[in-house]
Amino acid sequence: MRAEESANHRWQDDLAALEQFRPGFPFWQHVFMTPDGSIAFGSATDGRLLATFPSKGDWLTDAVWIDESLAGALDGAELPSDLDERREYVAQLLEARVGPVVHNPTRGNFLLPNITRYGPFLREWGAIYERFGVPAGLGLGQAILESGLDGTKRSEARAIGFCQWLEANWKQLDRISPHVLESRNQTTQAPYCAAYLSILATRYGSFVPALSEHNSGGTNVGRVLINGERLGGSTVRERYFIGSQAVRELRRLDVNGYRDLYRTYGPRSYFYSEMVFGNALTVKSLEKSVPQLEIHAMRTSRNLTLQDIVNRSGLSASQIQRYNPALVKRVPAGATLYLPKYVTTFGPDVAFWHRPAPKAYAAALSDFLSLDVPLERWDEPVIVPVLRKYQARFRNTRSEEGDVMATVIDYVIADLRSSDRNGILAEFRTSEEMELLLRRGMTERTSPPFAVRPCVPELETQDPAAPCR
Repeated sequence: MRAEESANHRWQDDLAALEQFRPGFPFWQHVFMTPDGSIAFGSATDGRLLATFPSKGDWLTDAVWIDESLAGALDGAELPSDLDERREYVAQLLEARVGPVVHNPTRGNFLLPNITRYGPFLREWGAIYERFGVPAGLGLGQAILESGLDGTKRSEARAIGFCQWLEANWKQLDRISPHVLESRNQTTQAPYCAAYLSILATRYGSFVPALSEHNSGGTNVGRVLINGERLGGSTVRERYFIGSQAVRELRRLDVNGYRDLYRTYGPRSYFYSEMVFGNALTVKSLEKSVPQLEIHAMRTSRNLTLQDIVNRSGLSASQIQRYNPALVKRVPAGATLYLPKYVTTFGPDVAFWHRPAPKAYAAALSDFLSLDVPLERWDEPVIVPVLRKYQARFRNTRSEEGDVMATVIDYVIADLRSSDRNGILAEFRTSEEMELLLRRGMTERTSPPFAVRPCVPELETQDPAAPCR
């Protein structure tokens, strides 16, 4: 099976699982396409937007009812003055009419200001993600969630860009890569973010836990999968969704009493994958509505100042910096310069996404995506020789995309060797105490599986232990 076919099958199987376990995932596109200042309510059964209410204002008079049949749902109600209590109360009123609902503050100010500047690059960035076996919508859905498409976006922990990696991670990749990496350029970030997600998806056979690992860490996801297996999940997808639902219910039951079952797997971890899949719909919509532009790439052989590039390209400094957010004074030798046109004097054309994949690379990627290694073996030393073999295959393709895959595989191997995840999960898997704790929690809970109304945390919180309101 070709790499693109394998990736598409994985994507379609994930969508089917989401439709079964988290059918409200399309709701998240509305959260990121509506300006800040509102609370959005949506259906947890199909994701449609039901209504928005002002964060500050009168909900009885200033509501915007998308589903007009619900316009009388609040008639005669005495709404609590506390915003959180009001959200919960309105959710109960709506549920009486439409079933389970989900609600969250809108986050459009995170994305909307960047659409004019960076929306025209979605097609090009999507082609980069697809070259590594990641559907364009999925990769860019994560980029929306993490950065609002701004490559210079920093978290409180100083993680940056599309996949919010720390500076230390980018420096490590820069040391491994045969080319100089400027980590604040989105077109540099995209292939490395894509390659990493592709490797994680190969590990799990699914993008869902792969995305979750990116957000909350492999050890946390490992615990979730083991919990899901103990509760009857057979496939990785079932184990993940059943396990994560159990964690969510146990957190609401007693956030500290059951902490050993999930540690720092919190509310944002629970919603992360469906937020990404929901914003894949945002990507599709934006690509249709925003005229798309090409991105050309040149590998520099010497330092180029911004003024050099202005003089030789005929482009303005602002145009150049739009394509190269990392560029302040110069592009270092061995790095990549991105422009709306190819200028031969700046270096060879390295825009690999404009060309068909080399046959050797396509074959290596296809074989890699089809790897059939039991999930538990990925935490054992036996996986390292397997990854080394593919690292060599990718490097030997002598291609841009091959260099990226080889670099990221080396990065993953280093992480595996330094991690104590294998020992932690082996102990967790065989612990009778953890199994008994899980069984006790499942008995103590008052709601049946998958019937608890989604309680959504503030997306702005970075505290993984923050209780879901």
